Amino acid sequence: MGAACAATLAREGAKVVVTDLDDPRGRAVVSKVGSASREAFFLHQDVSLEESWPGIIEATERRFGCLDVMVANAGIGILCNAIEMSLADWRRQTAVNLDGVFLSVKYAVPAMRRAGGGSIIIMSSTAGLRGSAGLAGYCATKGGVRLFAKAVAMECAAAGDGIRVNTVHPGVIDTPIWTKLPASGGSNAPIDPNEVAKAGVPLGRAGQAQDIANGVLFPRL
Repeated sequence: MGAACAATLAREGAKVVVTDLDDPRGRAVVSKVGSASREAFFLHQDVSLEESWPGIIEATERRFGCLDVMVANAGIGILCNAIEMSLADWRRQTAVNLDGVFLSVKYAVPAMRRAGGGSIIIMSSTAGLRGSAGLAGYCATKGGVRLFAKAVAMECAAAGDGIRVNTVHPGVIDTPIWTKLPASGGSNAPIDPNEVAKAGVPLGRAGQAQDIANGVLFPRL
């Protein structure tokens, strides 16, 4: 979804900074985005580490002059019942999904205030709107992201700083993340997102990354 967001924003004229832990794939995204954008570059980053953020913001402002839009997309999902989840996994998921969002806002807002305004789009999930068995920890992070974004939006509105804050809530989306989750019944076969979608999506099929990118594009205006 992050790759689709980067490419879509680039096609609309954005200069794009892509960050990720996966350097080869991050650079591959930039290579594709570069054909659609005047400028794009990649920076290695662990969003859960505060020390990584000042350099990311500084590099962005130095290269492009300002930060106008920030898409907080990084996230992980750990499939596990609440009572079976280790505290280590709980904290790892929270560090990426919630701490990473907090840090992205903490460092993006001052940069956007220097620019005179901006748009923050945070990736939540339908799991942040309702509970889901086997995803208690994930639901906790995405529900937290949803209300955190609402509170920050109100803080920015009160400050009159011209910064908008929105969340996007993907449901079952056909991305490679499904190959990393074990199927039910102990099978080693990857989960088929379209089979999952048949059980709970009105259209009966999984969405595509571009569907989410289109949703991210809208509030950036």
